[in-house]
Amino acid sequence: MQNWKDLYLEHANIISAKAPTVQWIDLWHNQVNFLTEEHPFTTPAVFLSYRTLNTQDVGTKVQNVRVQVDVYLYYETFADTYNGAFNQDSALEFIDLMDAINAAFHGAQGDNFSSMRRLGFTPVDTGNAGNLYRISYECTLIDYSAQREYEDHEIKDMVIEKNDTPYQID
Repeated sequence: MQNWKDLYLEHANIISAKAPTVQWIDLWHNQVNFLTEEHPFTTPAVFLSYRTLNTQDVGTKVQNVRVQVDVYLYYETFADTYNGAFNQDSALEFIDLMDAINAAFHGAQGDNFSSMRRLGFTPVDTGNAGNLYRISYECTLIDYSAQREYEDHEIKDMVIEKNDTPYQID
């Protein structure tokens, strides 16, 4: 992983591919509890949040990082979930999305992370008609973001001497 942006974009792309009914993917800023103040978004929506669980230095400015990834699934519906409701199937579609997200993330690895595993999920009270669930995962990554990046350069006119025999590189 070169930076946290790459991790977020890779996770967002996985959700787009594995749960195509998700209409909005964003970083979590508690948007659903401030619907009138926030930029409008379509639902179902997924919000991602990242927190470090622990770090281990493995080199100069390089760390192994255990990260908690919180996936907030927000599904706005006025349909009824009670057993026997005429619109129960549409009301429970958010459970299918939770399953799709779990199938995509649990056991997954990518270019910027490995060892993804689910820690749990919990409902989050919104006080409105939306269903909000937080699904938490843990993954491991190698963080190179503090390491200096070097640009490639072409070296010309260099002489290497080996065993008293010069070799010319042009």
